[in-house]
Amino acid sequence: MRTIYLDCGMGAAGDMLMAALLELCPEKQEEFLGKMNGLGLPGVKVEAEPAVKCGITGTHMNVTVFGEEEESEDVHDHGHAHTHSHEACESAAADGLHSHVHSHDGHDHSHHHHHHSTMAGIASIIDGLDIPDPVKEDMKAVYALIAEAESHAHGMPVDQIHFHEVGTMDAVADIAGVCLLFHELGADQIIASPVHVGSGHVHCAHGILPVPAPATAHILQGIPAYSTQVQGELCTPTGAALLKHFVKEFREMPVMTTSKIGYGMGKKDFERANCVRAFLGDT
Repeated sequence: MRTIYLDCGMGAAGDMLMAALLELCPEKQEEFLGKMNGLGLPGVKVEAEPAVKCGITGTHMNVTVFGEEEESEDVHDHGHAHTHSHEACESAAADGLHSHVHSHDGHDHSHHHHHHSTMAGIASIIDGLDIPDPVKEDMKAVYALIAEAESHAHGMPVDQIHFHEVGTMDAVADIAGVCLLFHELGADQIIASPVHVGSGHVHCAHGILPVPAPATAHILQGIPAYSTQVQGELCTPTGAALLKHFVKEFREMPVMTTSKIGYGMGKKDFERANCVRAFLGDT
């Protein structure tokens, strides 16, 4: 049985999962990048860059929107929330996916292409992508998990959840890339390790929240997860939602004959190699 096993010993984020899966099919890298950059997502550019963590070589996916890769304080450095009087956590800012309450502070954010998208808007974006219908359905299902978690965390109906445009485009690219790669790899089953969530706290517009952030914790219900002394948010909402949608079993690595291994790297450096490992083989 063709199997993908994901080692989430340093958590999971959309860009790390995409990079790890891309390394499982290196012969298709240029074709995949061409497809991603031809999706028509406004201002989005996706690049695969070599990266080294603790002496191990892998791939980091660099996703920019209008030339920007916005910074946040989460450990993977791919968050996109702003703290300009929005109720948005930088934590799970993690994928720019926090809901916003529209109480602007009067600053000019036009240089960030500052608009918001609703879930209906996200579905419309997905419907307009030139990708197979099953991939679109996977994307919508992943977004539904995120929106439901944000709705629960903020106490707002799903149809009132708004996503910041720059973060949204980054997240749409991450989710599209992972869903496309799972579709093309065509595994019979996807298994993952228990998920390392990290520890400590994350900064929000109105205070400090514990790791995992509320949206991530909500998505991870029913999934074995754990914390260690590694400080920071290792699992993001997008990473959690992708795992919940695709992975059918969370356990130790099964007995399998491995044919390929992929390393998807985060940006920050730790004593442990900051990566998601993906194993492709037969069980």
